Amino acid sequence: MAKRVLLVEDDASIALVITAALEAEGFDVDHCDSVAGRDRHLAGADYRLLLTDVMLTDGDGIETLGSVRDAHPTMPIIILSAQNTLDTAVRASETGAFEYFPKPFDLEELVRTVTQAIGKAEAAEIDVPQDVTQGLPLVGRSAAMQAVYRMITRVLRNDLTVLILGESGTGKELVAEAIHQLGNRRAGPFVAVNTAAIPAELIESELFGHEKGAFTGAVARSIGKFEQASGGTLFLDEIGDMPMQAQTRLLRALQSGRIRRVGGRDEITLDCRIVAATNRDLLPMIAAGTFREDLYYRLAVVPIELPPLRERADDIEALARHFLANAAAEGLPRRQLTQAGAELLSRQPWRGNVRELRNFIYRLALLARDEVIDVSAIEPLLVHTEGGHAVAQTSQSLPVAGDLAAAVEHWLSCNSLPHGELYDSALAAFERPLFISVLGQTGGNQLRAAQILGINRNTLRKRLSDLGINAEDYVAKD
Repeated sequence: MAKRVLLVEDDASIALVITAALEAEGFDVDHCDSVAGRDRHLAGADYRLLLTDVMLTDGDGIETLGSVRDAHPTMPIIILSAQNTLDTAVRASETGAFEYFPKPFDLEELVRTVTQAIGKAEAAEIDVPQDVTQGLPLVGRSAAMQAVYRMITRVLRNDLTVLILGESGTGKELVAEAIHQLGNRRAGPFVAVNTAAIPAELIESELFGHEKGAFTGAVARSIGKFEQASGGTLFLDEIGDMPMQAQTRLLRALQSGRIRRVGGRDEITLDCRIVAATNRDLLPMIAAGTFREDLYYRLAVVPIELPPLRERADDIEALARHFLANAAAEGLPRRQLTQAGAELLSRQPWRGNVRELRNFIYRLALLARDEVIDVSAIEPLLVHTEGGHAVAQTSQSLPVAGDLAAAVEHWLSCNSLPHGELYDSALAAFERPLFISVLGQTGGNQLRAAQILGINRNTLRKRLSDLGINAEDYVAKD
């Protein structure tokens, strides 16, 4: 059989380039631009591979692949798309596609992949519920994020250990959550532990659990994070800060697939996927003897490196609008961002990456005087420059009093109140977004939030409970 390929692409120029490249390598290429044309071609000829775009003239190239899969279960499928989101990448993975290429793509890589796919003459069949991609936490269509999405889809149907690398604030925990939510362990728990936040003397007990009487204060048996994550995923954040002794025990657990509680005798078989993350460069630490080389290779079976926000500036507008929508859903005023405002945000360095951008957007949502956020609302919060770039103002120097007074004035002008109800009504309107903003700025640290607000920590906890605010929702996620 000739190496016959069916190309379904509604952009004539792209189709011409792909056809020429494949024919130069000896492939016989037929081209059409619609779902109906695809089905006619597949019914009338035998093809070794289907290369299809997603958005076609008469339908969605992914949604309509079910009948193709039924009729041609072993034919490799390669999907192209300009809809460069994690949702599209996962939907492509769901079809059993051999590969997914976001546009623009490397033509030579595409030709190589077509050759490899036909050589294998098969595609994996992947079963993921259709609604599993709803509410995905990752935002961005940049080329840098496309590489991340493609790596995520490659680890969904296996239990290989994943090491997520990236600067602080790039979204490492969100990637770990996506791997869990979309993977074959999604029915189990997702257990996250920040190894840097646990005292060195307690980290083994926290991870592996302990028996009653194992040490002073161990008044009862405690189940560790490994056991809590049974059937699901254990996310070990800030793994680069783990003490050497704990590294040794972790390595032993990963090698043997078994653990033993502190003070215990019985071995417990592990049943969880391990995803680790760090914002540190582990290779110099290995050279310095502060991180075990053998543990590194156990963890970095599949490394996923997250780009800093400065390398994906094209995503800043989408992220900003996403955070504004989230802020409104959490009780802050509903705002709209102008294009000029979005462009100003996209030019900033955001050294704190996505986390810094999120906190800045939440401050904007709270402090902006108008519903529409333009350059004039953003610039006052960008108060100094470093290296020619404006830098977001810190929470300690925000002009809270003046802006809050203006916000109160605006709020009162929009509300008619019965006599004597001003205080309670104003408190209800402003207390919730104020607490949300401060928790966002402190990463969910209630002690620090109480200090900033000038109230007792117990008072803060009670008010958070009364207002239905969960401080854990604002704990910083790498």
